[in-house]
Amino acid sequence: MAKILGGSLPGKIAPIAGLVPVVGFVAAVLYRTEREELRRQCPKCGRLVMLYDQMCMACGHDLDFPDRAVESEHDAERRPAPAT
Repeated sequence: MAKILGGSLPGKIAPIAGLVPVVGFVAAVLYRTEREELRRQCPKCGRLVMLYDQMCMACGHDLDFPDRAVESEHDAERRPAPAT
């Protein structure tokens, strides 16, 4: 098999095997963060939880999927402060 490929097989696989962890690390760094996810407010205690949470982590209330979502933490920080 090595003669068909024109060289040693480990010598061709080593660069690919060394590149996989680097690509995985870059993908993890560039992945969306939780700060960009939409949130919702618990109707029982008022705490903001992630939109995909099914239970409030503060009071344990079972949450239905909301009609409206609250903006993400990332978008809230980027919005200009209201003028007083």
